[in-house]
Amino acid sequence: MRLSKFLAHSGHCSRRNAEKLIIENKVIINNKICNEFSYQVSDTDEVYVENTLIIPQNEIELYVLNKPKGYITSKKDELNRKTVYELLPENKKNLITIGRLDFNTEGLLLFTNNGDFARYYELPKNKIKRTYKVKVYGNIQNSYLKKIKSGIKIDGVLHKVDEIFLIKKLKTNNWFTIKLTEGKNREIRKIFENFGLIVNRIIRTNYGDYSIDKMKLGEFKKVNPKK
Repeated sequence: MRLSKFLAHSGHCSRRNAEKLIIENKVIINNKICNEFSYQVSDTDEVYVENTLIIPQNEIELYVLNKPKGYITSKKDELNRKTVYELLPENKKNLITIGRLDFNTEGLLLFTNNGDFARYYELPKNKIKRTYKVKVYGNIQNSYLKKIKSGIKIDGVLHKVDEIFLIKKLKTNNWFTIKLTEGKNREIRKIFENFGLIVNRIIRTNYGDYSIDKMKLGEFKKVNPKK
């Protein structure tokens, strides 16, 4: 198996991070640094990343976390904020996340032990939908929704949703359901802020076939991987 794929398949990291580790001379095979992307790892090779022995995974594991707000999707944080890994059992802290959720975004976050599986779910070309419930403060006009559906450019970047519809209208706030196949950084917040509106809450409820239905905030559970 190709080296970068071997590292990702082991669950140590994503394919992208595997390539970075190889470039930085952090991968050691049979006591020698290896920086060849095309190196084919055999059954007899001993592969280390720094001091960690890499063992291939035979079974893809997949987990769902119902993430509360106030946690960063990272293993470490320079600002000393709480991370989602603090919500995981000790024996599952080596898992990798499939995509990310912002610090103040709640809801469904997937974890796996397989970097290739994670990459499949992250790639926009695979058209895996993410569904969000969004609470917005301000006066929503129909013209705004039409523009959001057709796509708007913000700082030169095109932002477009697959679906958006109003599910609950309150006095000063409105709840929307939004579906995306690609989640750019802070995309939902940027879209509404572009119209002078304030996003008070974002909850990701679904990612592909997976849902947080009936899960408590902070709950973590194993699910069956589908691809």
